[in-house]
Amino acid sequence: MTDPLETPDGRYIVVRGRLWRRSDPSLSDDRRAELVHDLMEARRAKKTALAADDPAAVEQARSRVDAAKTSLGERGPVWWDDDAPDETRRLAKNTRYADWFAALP
Repeated sequence: MTDPLETPDGRYIVVRGRLWRRSDPSLSDDRRAELVHDLMEARRAKKTALAADDPAAVEQARSRVDAAKTSLGERGPVWWDDDAPDETRRLAKNTRYADWFAALP
């Protein structure tokens, strides 16, 4: 598997033409690994809760996923400090990255 396409400023990856915020690069490798572990455990818990048709457990797992992604910097306040807007979930062709994206092979 190849690494996902990354915007020139390193803020986003591009998946099927859509921007997704990357993790905060200021996190230490150990902290990032810990948070990714928490995220994966929460996603597994959500899958298990969905299979068990347990709405309370699903909601709890979703909260854990959100907490991990927020701690990673992928949700919540942006981790950059130049007042650039968050363009997560937007199509790259409709953002300030449009020219860069259009020039890709």
